[in-house]
Amino acid sequence: MMVSTRRKFIGTASAAALASLAGCNTTASTDQSAAGTGSGGSETYDVGYGDSRTTVEASAFPDTLYFYCVQSGWMNWPSLMQSFEDSYGVAVHDDDRSSGEALQHMRSHANNTTHSGYNGGYTYGIVAHNDGFTQAYKPTGWDKVPESLKTSDGHVTATRRVTTAVTYRKDLYEERGLEKPTTWADLLQPEITQDLALQTPQAAVGLAAALSINNARGGTMDDFQPVIDYYNRIQEGGAEFTDNFLAQFSRGEYATFIRYDYSGLDLKYNNSEVPEEDVGVALLGGENGNKGALNMPYGYALLKNAPNPGAAKLFMDYVLSLEGQRQFLDAYVRPIRSSELELPDEFIAPEEYERTEFQVDYGQLVERQESIIQEITRGANI
Repeated sequence: MMVSTRRKFIGTASAAALASLAGCNTTASTDQSAAGTGSGGSETYDVGYGDSRTTVEASAFPDTLYFYCVQSGWMNWPSLMQSFEDSYGVAVHDDDRSSGEALQHMRSHANNTTHSGYNGGYTYGIVAHNDGFTQAYKPTGWDKVPESLKTSDGHVTATRRVTTAVTYRKDLYEERGLEKPTTWADLLQPEITQDLALQTPQAAVGLAAALSINNARGGTMDDFQPVIDYYNRIQEGGAEFTDNFLAQFSRGEYATFIRYDYSGLDLKYNNSEVPEEDVGVALLGGENGNKGALNMPYGYALLKNAPNPGAAKLFMDYVLSLEGQRQFLDAYVRPIRSSELELPDEFIAPEEYERTEFQVDYGQLVERQESIIQEITRGANI
């Protein structure tokens, strides 16, 4: 669960700006998101982009909109959901499932759709699309999303992105005479592997780490021996695969862990247990210049036969609007439209992302994910 952030004013200001639009039926936001117009006592909103443009009526909105994977405990969803409700009078239900759990529920309710949309891991959205659970909808702002982070048919669209990163205790590194890591080879030092924590490839964040290491060390989507060798080596040095290490990190029992950039930054700035100056967050590359920080998108999709599709479309438009996108900043998550926003100084420098970040063919990753996980886990005996 997120605690208060130093920069909560960003989300608060966005909510206040949107609240001023509630009940106002003639004003559009600065990036041309939903504009309300009076019609026979019922408010209407123009939503969608291109061939998805349509008008929805507020009179048809439910009191509560159900989305899979809203996950209000992270990425600043509480603020985002509350500002949407303040603006449009529709509460968004906190489903709080993982992406995999949402997909499982979709399958078990295939003949009785209970949720209007999906919001979670982008690759799981592609699986839902491939399984026939989604329908096309291009929200307002869809044209601002990079081509590689949306399906061309409008079924799945990324809304924010996270990147594999290393978080470390700067105070402990200084005591051990260690420098800030810049490559994955740096983590092979005995003084680092002795208390290094990471997650297995079965977890999405663990798979992202494995693909990051593999790419940095010369591997490909057809060759995972580099990461297998790396995992065997760090385990010999004492590294542990575990899901529970944040408390131990705060106590100094782990000096280094591998996760995403936003989780490290959130811990650095929003955790009172460790002084801000004692936490470092780094993006790593390969010693040969290869990229080593996989960019993993999160996104959403409108579900086939969705109940309350009008309200769902308006919510999707809001999340992709600049007002909605700004609210991800409070959790140190980069919005998909970050190039149009000014990122706070606490974020990792853009040149570090340019040095290290890469993407994969996410459609191909979906098709091969299970076999990739099996090959790595078996080879590294995880």
